Amino acid sequence: MQKNPSSLSEHFPTDLTSIEERISYIDPLHYARSRNYLHGGVTCVSPYVSRGVIGTRKLMLHLHEKKYSFEQAESLLMELAWRDYFQRVWQEKEIDQDLLQEQQGVHSHEIPLLLMEGKTGIQAIDAAIARLYSTGYMHNHLRMYVAALACNQLGCHWLAPARWMYFHLLDGDWASNACSWQWVAGANSKKKYRANQENINRFTGHNQTGTFLDVDYETLETVQAPVQLLHTALPSFATALPSFKPIDAEVGTPVAVYTCYNLDPEWLKEKKMTRILLFDTELLSRYPMGPATIAFILSLSKNIPGIQYFAGTFAQLQEACNNNVLHFKEHPSQKNYSGIVEEREWMVPEVSGYYPSFFAYRKRILPFLQKQFM
Repeated sequence: MQKNPSSLSEHFPTDLTSIEERISYIDPLHYARSRNYLHGGVTCVSPYVSRGVIGTRKLMLHLHEKKYSFEQAESLLMELAWRDYFQRVWQEKEIDQDLLQEQQGVHSHEIPLLLMEGKTGIQAIDAAIARLYSTGYMHNHLRMYVAALACNQLGCHWLAPARWMYFHLLDGDWASNACSWQWVAGANSKKKYRANQENINRFTGHNQTGTFLDVDYETLETVQAPVQLLHTALPSFATALPSFKPIDAEVGTPVAVYTCYNLDPEWLKEKKMTRILLFDTELLSRYPMGPATIAFILSLSKNIPGIQYFAGTFAQLQEACNNNVLHFKEHPSQKNYSGIVEEREWMVPEVSGYYPSFFAYRKRILPFLQKQFM
């Protein structure tokens, strides 16, 4: 059964029943045919994957259990593979800097003011930004359009606008966000991604004409943007956290450390643990999250019985837990954590390490995926 994706994307429930129900709506055939369209068959499960409530492997196994063939599921599997690939890149590389080559044509390391205000004059992009602010969601193709406008038409380096978008996204995954912006900007790809007005209209259902993007692709590379779009600023983003009660960590009881990237209610479920959601202030200082995202994370955490909350660094948490043994799931943002590391459930755990391109990674994982669906 397939619900209307446009209605799904306006609301992200946080109870497990609704999340499982949303997984059941996934139709990989409809996804493959229409995912690039604004009202196409997108899954709208990315916030739950980014927050670690569900994993890419769970979704792969769901498709297998529903008896889809590899060919039928391939388009969606590759999209999930992109997510795992970017995580592998972050494991090995510093992704806050240009990965493969320096971004060309940079005139500013700030963010276009009218882009942040949703007043670019490109109707589809402005509507997507308004939707981002109201729902915490933006269709993946629109994210590419926004990045192409900011980086390749307005000459901004990718990092600052990528931080702005991440701040507002419920599914903010810094690996996917940063690497995708770099891919669009040509810092993590062989060429820049550009979109003209005809392309934007085709995939969003708009019929706007007369904009500075309403040209052919050869002209698009040199077209001058309206001067008002070139005004930039560098706002300060900060994470606002509520006050939490002091944690109660019984001496000798191991601690399961949940994070903004791991809210898996099944993790270590059968073991007696002190369960604490760590809001790592060091990490949140580097990658701030907006109020809506923090509220979403807190709501998802209620699926974990007995969860407590702690705001501070990992070292401060260790001290507050009476130096009990801390367990945590692997994540590239946690390279300074110490304790017992639990491996996440990768879609293809047999393949790890850095690959310089998704094509190389895809080639390596493909036999394992095909075998899974035999």
